[in-house]
Amino acid sequence: MAEFKEISPDAPLGQKALNWVDNRFPLSKLFNEHMAEYYAPKNFNWWYIFGSLALLVLVIQIVTGIFLVMHYKPDANLAFASVEYIMRDVPWGWLIRYMHSTGASAFFIVVYLHMYRGLIYGSYRKPRELVWVFGCAIFLVLMAEAFMGYLLPWGQMSYWGAQVIVNLFSAIPFVGPDLALLIRGDFVVGDATLNRFFSFHVIAVPLVLLGLVVAHIIALHEVGSNNPDGVEIKGPGAPRDAHGHPVDGIPFHPYYSVHDIFGVSLFLMVFSAIVFFAPEFGGYFLEFNNFIPADPLVTPLHIAPVWYFTPFYSMLRAITSEMMYALIACVLLGALLGVAKAKLSLVMKGAVVGGAVVLVALMMAIDAKFWGVVAMGGAVIILFFLPWLDNSPVKSIRYRPNWNKWLYAVFVVNFLILGYLGVLPPSPVGERVSQVGTLFYFGFFLLMPWWSRLGEFKPVPNRINFKPH
Repeated sequence: MAEFKEISPDAPLGQKALNWVDNRFPLSKLFNEHMAEYYAPKNFNWWYIFGSLALLVLVIQIVTGIFLVMHYKPDANLAFASVEYIMRDVPWGWLIRYMHSTGASAFFIVVYLHMYRGLIYGSYRKPRELVWVFGCAIFLVLMAEAFMGYLLPWGQMSYWGAQVIVNLFSAIPFVGPDLALLIRGDFVVGDATLNRFFSFHVIAVPLVLLGLVVAHIIALHEVGSNNPDGVEIKGPGAPRDAHGHPVDGIPFHPYYSVHDIFGVSLFLMVFSAIVFFAPEFGGYFLEFNNFIPADPLVTPLHIAPVWYFTPFYSMLRAITSEMMYALIACVLLGALLGVAKAKLSLVMKGAVVGGAVVLVALMMAIDAKFWGVVAMGGAVIILFFLPWLDNSPVKSIRYRPNWNKWLYAVFVVNFLILGYLGVLPPSPVGERVSQVGTLFYFGFFLLMPWWSRLGEFKPVPNRINFKPH
């Protein structure tokens, strides 16, 4: 057992209380390890603020969710009315509900920006592979949390959106119908589905999400933060001062805690403006059909998920029977290139070609709807493998060939276009554009082992570049 630390009898009451706690719980030790004595690179820019904003929005969602649960009724006959009761009769209920609905969209905005920063600065590269994997797991769990919460208001779009998405699982061969039945708890989306989604949304998924967030932060603090230059400030050979601290680092507190507080202030201004003046945000944050009670007998003219799911929804809709021929051609071309370039034995080359033929036969035999589900899920799962797909000799985009910046810009524009098309009703032109966008999205990642090595790379400095403001 650790020895108790003594403190002067004349010490202030606050210090005595802190010493009493420290002797029984490592409060000061945890603060010092993760804040005051955690050295972060001194060249952080504004891209590095979205992690703390994501943590803030998570707290907002948990706190507002607790107050909403106090008045919400997870019953198909009462759910919509209970939401209206919260909006109209509960004191400040409208504010809590709008904070929660706006917070859902804000969560995805800051998470998308946080992930994009990791993409351009190579924050997923060694030794931060596990940090990235935990982050992708957070993103996946967050999608499940948002989807389940989307059903709870029991409006028209909630009901029919859930009906469409859950029915997609039935496209999985052999186990699909049983899996869809298990998720719904009934043969149609109904009271059983609402109760299941409520219990997962309120208890199970948040617990998993919190655990992953803690694991993400612990993994980050174990290996240290990346920076815009991609230079390791704590690695072997990195310069250190007389106290063993990185010369290119500064304590997270107070320097970056103040930096984050300023960023949080700006975020809360924008967040408050949306909550008070445009909580529906033109129907993107809260769809107008969701202010109509769910009616199983009346189908909306156009069913689409919330905006943060629409890029992946576009990829789902892009996989048609016609698109399958393009995918088959890609599989065969990839197999032929792999056989031609790889130094494999004749048996291995035959195995690769045989595997490609079997895959093509499966693609022809199974309905395109299933491959649409695979594309939608694969668009998220492929992010987990990013650390092993990138073969670039440098981390940061600052030292990569200039054309890489244009490639990343096209990737972002393509993702935004896919998101916009997912909001719109299906059309022949939109279908073609979404098919091209889907091919580009997957090509960006699957061809990364090849294109990430191309071009002339700039020399990476031994020390980080930093100019005081």
